[in-house]
Amino acid sequence: MLYPLLRPLIFALDAERAHHLALTALTLLQASGLVPLRPLSDPCMSQELWGLHFPNPVGLAAGYDKNAAVPLAWSALGFGFAELGTITAKAQAGNPRPRVFRLEQDAACINRLGFNNIGAAAVAARLATLLPADRPHPIPFGFNIGKSRDTPLHDAADDYRESLTLLFPFADYFVINVSSPNTPGLRQLQAVEQLDRLVTVLVASNHQLARQHHTTPRPLLVKIAPDLSDQEITAIARVALASGVAGIIATNTTTARPPLHTPLHEDGGLSGRPLAPRALEVVRILFRAVEGRLPLIGVGGIFSARDAYTRICAGASLVQVYTGLIYEGPSLPRRIVRGLRKILDKEGVSHLREVVGKHA
Repeated sequence: MLYPLLRPLIFALDAERAHHLALTALTLLQASGLVPLRPLSDPCMSQELWGLHFPNPVGLAAGYDKNAAVPLAWSALGFGFAELGTITAKAQAGNPRPRVFRLEQDAACINRLGFNNIGAAAVAARLATLLPADRPHPIPFGFNIGKSRDTPLHDAADDYRESLTLLFPFADYFVINVSSPNTPGLRQLQAVEQLDRLVTVLVASNHQLARQHHTTPRPLLVKIAPDLSDQEITAIARVALASGVAGIIATNTTTARPPLHTPLHEDGGLSGRPLAPRALEVVRILFRAVEGRLPLIGVGGIFSARDAYTRICAGASLVQVYTGLIYEGPSLPRRIVRGLRKILDKEGVSHLREVVGKHA
């Protein structure tokens, strides 16, 4: 309720500085020991996917908690799962500042951060304390891993594998990020042959790590760009079905510039409301291509329960938010979950899974 009053003050700050202040507040909350481990759960929307229990379908998208600094805070905000990262094998500073821009008239952001993070080894060291093996996770945690900027494309598989190895003990699932527009050449890994080769290596490593840790392999998902053609999206879906990928996340930010109201010309990935129509269409294409055999996560321009419901009806089993959180505030995940329940009740639907792909 306070966020609409505070937002003008927050938006008066540089976007990246405001983000760091938010993370500082969440760090204090996490350290206080007052964070409830019990997440927001609704039996009409809880799901078992990939052997994991999702208490509700609303997750935090990758990019907000890049260094997995506050994993225990996200359930307190009402998220049903959280995706941490993007994390790379090598620590890297990212692109020069300024590199995050708000487009307030469009409820959008542009970022060209460039996978700035402390590196997989440092994140793993931090998580050894925050997420020890004997402590159950309050919600599923995914780790979004990307290629280090200085690693040549032909060595990408080894780079991803290093992050997979270091973070394996702490992850409930992994996301192979081959779609950020801010690492030169990265999106070339979405090409069918490149993606198939990369996924094959990581699937084999995943099984090997599971044997070493005496546990089960982690689900491996792929995150794709909205800027692919419909034919390229369908081809990626076929690779995913054939290679052992557990699911697909649609979508990352876009380099396209649909008509915008904010007079800002900056390079980088566009997120928020302008991305929503294409992100929705990509989910529909994927759902038809995988014929419902792989769960999908929908992300991009979700600001409300109705937005989430529309994405789910298009074929997403789960949804994620990031830019919506910036504009709508920390109550957004709870409002979406409660709003979804009202929509389901109004539609006479007993469980969310009944409408997945209804309008694909």
